[in-house]
Amino acid sequence: MANPIRYRNGEQRIVSIIGDEDTVTGFLLAGVGDNRVTPNQVANPVDGQPQKTTPPNYYVVNPSTPLSEIEEAFTTMCNRRDIGIIIICQHIANDIRHLVAEHTAVIPCILEIPSKGQKYEAEKDFVLEKISRALGIR
Repeated sequence: MANPIRYRNGEQRIVSIIGDEDTVTGFLLAGVGDNRVTPNQVANPVDGQPQKTTPPNYYVVNPSTPLSEIEEAFTTMCNRRDIGIIIICQHIANDIRHLVAEHTAVIPCILEIPSKGQKYEAEKDFVLEKISRALGIR
């Protein structure tokens, strides 16, 4: 179960992940997956168990995933009020850089991470660039 982040105003936010299968699986095993019971669930007509009506907080991208689906998943996560941090693999963020650059809201925070199969490019790391500018390094 995802451990929601509790803010001073009482809001609870969760972490979401967009990445390759290995990265997403690792984060899900670490507990990032969202299986909370929410008030907007309806009963399944077959077994009576609650059925989630919200999309999952993770998205697996493989080489054949259309760019439009990645963009839709990112936009959906950015618009969800229960997500506080979006973790995205750097090579995927590079594919949708126009959307990442347009995102100016503080919450959800977008954090780019390297992935197992791709080379990490520090000069394209948005967070590292902001920190470097704030410290006067660049």
